[in-house]
Amino acid sequence: MAADPPIRRAGDWGVGRTGRRSSMDGSRKAIIAAFLANLGIAVAKLVGFLVTGAASLAAEAIHSLADTANQGLLFLGERKSRREPDSTHPFGYGRERYFWAFVVALVLFSGGGLFALFEAEEKLRHPHELESLSWAVGILVVAFVLEALSLRTAIRASRHAKGRDSWKEFVLRSKNAELPVVLLEDSGALIGLAFALAGVTLAAATGNARFDALGSLGIGILLVVIALTLATKMKSLLIGEAGDPDEVAAVRVAIAGHEAVRRLARLRTLQLGPDELMVIAEVEFRHDLDAAEVAAAVDDVQATVRAGVPAAKVVHLEPETANAPSVA
Repeated sequence: MAADPPIRRAGDWGVGRTGRRSSMDGSRKAIIAAFLANLGIAVAKLVGFLVTGAASLAAEAIHSLADTANQGLLFLGERKSRREPDSTHPFGYGRERYFWAFVVALVLFSGGGLFALFEAEEKLRHPHELESLSWAVGILVVAFVLEALSLRTAIRASRHAKGRDSWKEFVLRSKNAELPVVLLEDSGALIGLAFALAGVTLAAATGNARFDALGSLGIGILLVVIALTLATKMKSLLIGEAGDPDEVAAVRVAIAGHEAVRRLARLRTLQLGPDELMVIAEVEFRHDLDAAEVAAAVDDVQATVRAGVPAAKVVHLEPETANAPSVA
């Protein structure tokens, strides 16, 4: 009979796919870069709209203003999440970050997507001739450079958390509240700028101002899709998701591999915030241990779990009877 594979301790797993040292510093850098870029871009686009009357520039200006406000909301969520647990919220305020990221999705949907669609519909019915192509193109190129710099900062800040996931997997499955928002916003902004540039260029080349309105239409659809993606993701995190699979596996190994544990009967995890995990486990300890030794073993297993998975802030172990069914 083949020998059983050696059991790895929790520390052998590293920190899992999300790479949590703490994601706070990287998130802050990405938010600051996005805030400054969007504020500068919004001002430039508003000036360009006033000079040219381009519908796509108006849509992009509102988009950038909404993005600027969104970075402020992400900062607010990050600050509020640092509050200490109290009697009302005994497990802390980590999910504040998810709530404000959900609000960001609503702002992006209403303040960005719906406005762009409204502007496109208005300009399709009442086309407005482009007054200065050079102004429009120049502002869009500057905006593209600033957005690209902001996206580069977000990508650098996300690399340590992304681990071996693809970028799509990271955005859709990450427990981080801010980095997926900034990545989607900046990526959407770059695509939206391409739509705006194509719209104003075709409008000037053909003399048909409706191409500009079509650029605004493309921006609106893009923002609505991004907003719905973010809202769906944050809704799932607010309702309550299990921990990252790699971290859950590390917790399972830490408990089941402990010398005092005979069997792990049940393991449940709950993500309390981007860097906070709750662990609830029903554990059958060795039958030769007395009550005092079981109590000591519980403390030791909890310490082992926290050492292997620093995000496991709340670890609750319930000693199980020997005849309980295993559902681990």
